[in-house]
Amino acid sequence: MESRNPAFRGDAFNRQSHGGQAYGAPGPGYGAAEYGPQYGAPAQYAPPAATRPMTLDDVVVRGFLTLATLIVTAGLAWALVPPRLAVPVLVVALLAEIGIWAFITFGRKANAPMVLTFAAVYGVAVGIISHAYNDLYHGVVFQALIGTALAFGATLAVYALRIVRVTPKFTRFVIAAGFGLIGLMLVNLVVQLFGAEDGIGIRDAGNPLAYVFSVVAILVGCFFLLLDFDEIERGVQTGAPEKFAWYCAFGLVLSLVWIYLELLRFLSYFSGRD
Repeated sequence: MESRNPAFRGDAFNRQSHGGQAYGAPGPGYGAAEYGPQYGAPAQYAPPAATRPMTLDDVVVRGFLTLATLIVTAGLAWALVPPRLAVPVLVVALLAEIGIWAFITFGRKANAPMVLTFAAVYGVAVGIISHAYNDLYHGVVFQALIGTALAFGATLAVYALRIVRVTPKFTRFVIAAGFGLIGLMLVNLVVQLFGAEDGIGIRDAGNPLAYVFSVVAILVGCFFLLLDFDEIERGVQTGAPEKFAWYCAFGLVLSLVWIYLELLRFLSYFSGRD
């Protein structure tokens, strides 16, 4: 079965560890077709004998370890990186983060060392950004953390109660919206580099467009959480191998940090500078 979330494109979920048979593909011993137009009809997977199926506890433990690693390195970066080195360290952390993200996503190598290394590097970037915001807008980091926790809880409740159903059409919409937002951010950055201080206005606190952009970005982050929850549930139901839990932890952290950073910026629009 092919994952519908871009963060979950690994061989841990798409193929068995030996034999090359894709999960969910019809073959000897498989009694149901893979997910397709008949979304919601779980295929019967038979993971290799040497691999136990993933459980929800696996995802919870690995997700906690990944998030804890990010929080620890963020705290260390906040406390130890001096202001004069903040920008160089941030640039190095962002470049390393992009490289590890690409290796995990496209190289299909989500395992404990890679995911925890990604979380550690990402935490350095998040810590430096958070410190900079808190210096300008005292207390905004705590507000963003509370907002992220509330967003996570509300999104989980929405998913558990099936208020929003994750269908293939919904998934395509969320992925397209995510790429669209990233594209606009890149355009805004390029315009700023060529001399327009406020870019195209999506990050200018004095422009109403910035408020709309941030709200949409926060909502899209919550929608990505819905995709994460769906992947986790389907992985448990269909017998994905245990190592797929690291992909789940990777995706959850990406979505949560997306929401946190967007909340940080959005709340800063309403905070006076110290």
